Amino acid sequence: MTPLVEMYHKLYQAFGPQYWWPGENPFEVAVGAILTQNTNWGNVEKAIKNLKHQKVLSAKALHEMPASELPLLIRPAGYFNIKAKRLKSFIGFLIKNYRGSMKKMREDDIHSLREKLLNIHGIGPETADSILLYALEKPSFVIDAYTKRVLSRHKIMEHDRSYEEFQGLFHSALKRDIQLFNEYHALFVKVGKTYCKRRAPLCDECPLDKWRAENGIS
Repeated sequence: MTPLVEMYHKLYQAFGPQYWWPGENPFEVAVGAILTQNTNWGNVEKAIKNLKHQKVLSAKALHEMPASELPLLIRPAGYFNIKAKRLKSFIGFLIKNYRGSMKKMREDDIHSLREKLLNIHGIGPETADSILLYALEKPSFVIDAYTKRVLSRHKIMEHDRSYEEFQGLFHSALKRDIQLFNEYHALFVKVGKTYCKRRAPLCDECPLDKWRAENGIS
């Protein structure tokens, strides 16, 4: 069993299923992936609640909304002017290429979709892979700050390696399973928030502590 597989089993045994990404439909998940940049999920939930309250959480409604109105509705997510432009760019892409349908978007192959997403203003690798995995159910592993922190502290990969190198590690070591990728990424978020904190990590309490010792990691 590879270290990444062992780590997954340890985390799953400790935390169980995470039921991530929250969202009622693929479009809401994609919107959340864009809004969650540089903020916490609680703030994103407030912004999405505003959109739902105004009955505008759809590609058509947001596409037709004046550019001046959207920042006010997503204000709780922070950087609202920047995120409004990014959201508008994504929705413009969705309307133009797939007539606003996430279902039609999903019909494209993963490599073509990822390239197209990365060409949208304000969408980087983490956001693109979040949309691919959670909204479109494509097997593209999401790398975030928690993943890098946990792996680097457990001597699996140096923290300063590229996004592509981290992602390649998972793609080569694990089978391309959507549910596995989904659950594993969510478990990294859970252990990162709970124990593997950026400052003052709680290593002795972490479910990976015994695994560290067994593998001679100091």
